Amino acid sequence: MDKPNAESSSALIPAELQARVRANQGTWLVTGVAGFIGSNLLETLLRLDQQVVGLDNFATGYQRNLDEVRDVVGPQAWSRFRFIEGDIRSFEQCQAACEGVTHVLHQAALGSVPRSIEDPLASHAANATGFLNMLTAARDAGVSSFTYAASSATYGDEPTLPKVESRIGKPLSPYAVTKLVNEIYAEVYARCYGFGAIGLRYFNVFGRRQDPDGAYAAVIPQWIASLIRGDDLFINGDGETTRDFCHVANAVQANLLAALSTADARDRVYNVAVGQRTSLNQLFDALVAGLRNQGVSYERRPVYRDFRAGDVRHSLADISLASRHLGFAPTHTITDGLLDAMPWYLQFIARQGG
Repeated sequence: MDKPNAESSSALIPAELQARVRANQGTWLVTGVAGFIGSNLLETLLRLDQQVVGLDNFATGYQRNLDEVRDVVGPQAWSRFRFIEGDIRSFEQCQAACEGVTHVLHQAALGSVPRSIEDPLASHAANATGFLNMLTAARDAGVSSFTYAASSATYGDEPTLPKVESRIGKPLSPYAVTKLVNEIYAEVYARCYGFGAIGLRYFNVFGRRQDPDGAYAAVIPQWIASLIRGDDLFINGDGETTRDFCHVANAVQANLLAALSTADARDRVYNVAVGQRTSLNQLFDALVAGLRNQGVSYERRPVYRDFRAGDVRHSLADISLASRHLGFAPTHTITDGLLDAMPWYLQFIARQGG
């Protein structure tokens, strides 16, 4: 596989944080390691001289993501990685994965609002039962930190912008319910067992290795693939729906900061975003312009269709809590993130045969 023409994931992390990670040698468990965010965490940790255990059942992750990380980090770094093909729905497999682990970064989940509406039982099994299995196994193993992927979907129908962690509404999908359940369990485990976890409410994370294909693909990779292939591009609603798009480097930074945080920062949830709102119409224009700079022209206009059930109309994060307690400072706006991601997607689509 050709190496992607993009800066390494560790180089996207602030130098001071890189030094902190290197100074705190440990063994990190990344669940969902073959997925989009998981593989970016894996690459960064290996480049920062850490030992990594990865757990994945390939339900939404891909062997190609692990192969790419292996190719870009080299054999010496790759030798510090141990992969377990397993399922977080199995408590015994979660226990085995947590043995000897210092930090847990729990990314494994069945994402997608539409997927959860079609199959709520599968979403609950992976996202709620799987989370509780991991939380319990990590508590029993005495890990130093437990950081988990929460979601901005938890805000539900709360209309206030920007979104602040202390104010949420009613869930709008089974997926949102599962993510809210995670936060409640984490809070109860802190109260009952003194095991303080940190939840990171991701806002529309995007970047290299995010799957552009399939029925549940996220908007940015799906649209980039459509533009490159010259297909029709569909917008749900009028295009004025807004999102706070967050490049994966910001999510990786937040995970590392959370894992190394002090006790007073734990037993909380934090927004992980940029604090900027972009409409879907603006996103379309930005993607067309970005690809034009890469030599790819797209002349069609988007096709508008009905709003999608369960979708939030507007989203914008207040990131002051993460800034104050974790030292989180986003390095990539949506413009910066698209500049980083575009070359990867061009090479990925080319390898897939267009």
